[in-house]
Amino acid sequence: MSKPRTPARWLSGTAVNGALVLAVVYMLFPLVWLLTAATKDAGGLLAGNAFSFEGFDLGGNLSRLAEYNDGIYFHWYANSLLYAGLGALACSLVSVAAGYAFHVYDFRGKEKLFGLVLLGVLVPTTALALPMYLLASEVGIVNTYWAVLIPVLVNPFGVYLSRVFCAGYIPDEALEAARIDGAGEMRVFWSIGLRMVMPGFVTVFLFQFTAVWNNFFLPLVMLSDQKLYPLSLGLYAWNSNAHAEPDYYPLVVTGSLLAVLPLVIAFVSLQRHWKAGLTAGSVK
Repeated sequence: MSKPRTPARWLSGTAVNGALVLAVVYMLFPLVWLLTAATKDAGGLLAGNAFSFEGFDLGGNLSRLAEYNDGIYFHWYANSLLYAGLGALACSLVSVAAGYAFHVYDFRGKEKLFGLVLLGVLVPTTALALPMYLLASEVGIVNTYWAVLIPVLVNPFGVYLSRVFCAGYIPDEALEAARIDGAGEMRVFWSIGLRMVMPGFVTVFLFQFTAVWNNFFLPLVMLSDQKLYPLSLGLYAWNSNAHAEPDYYPLVVTGSLLAVLPLVIAFVSLQRHWKAGLTAGSVK
């Protein structure tokens, strides 16, 4: 028989639930504003009634967004999908491979090298933008897709996180059994190691996808051709013009709403890999 809840426990539970509700409201408030504001024209936005659905014109805003400047917005959208999708996928593979190597193999200077990786975690990416621009200029890839793609292939935090996942998910016995059966090291990693550490791969992918999708400073430094812009830089350019031309406001707001969708889809569709990974190793 359960004990009755005391007033102290009741107040504690109420305080915790209240704090959670406030946190949810705080996080969802910008999204709700974005959803309702995307249905307004420039006059409705400037009038300050963005939270009402009066004068609903979402279809018109989407149409104008698709038609403006020969549909350059969706060209930016495709660029962002390329930068974030391909960049995050390649970065996740590199990070997991590096983390697997740090966990499985013993080599000279291993911990010192890993210390350098941890040191890289402490360096902000904005501080590296100018050196990377100078390197890209020397190689001759400034103002190309490679100028944004190559720098996002390496993520020190992803390497660190991958080593932690490998230590928790990959038993040495499974690797030894594969080697005894005649599998080479690449086959062991690809068929056993990578599959076992898939929750870690998905985690690194989502972190990197979000970081690259929201990346602003690196494309700002590297790119000058508008056709190469990602969404973040393109919407910033429109927003800068909105002060002089208010007709840009509906384009910026509607474009920002569509820009949120890939992040939501990625997290919702890949969360099952996290759930599956929570019970890994719990049953022998």
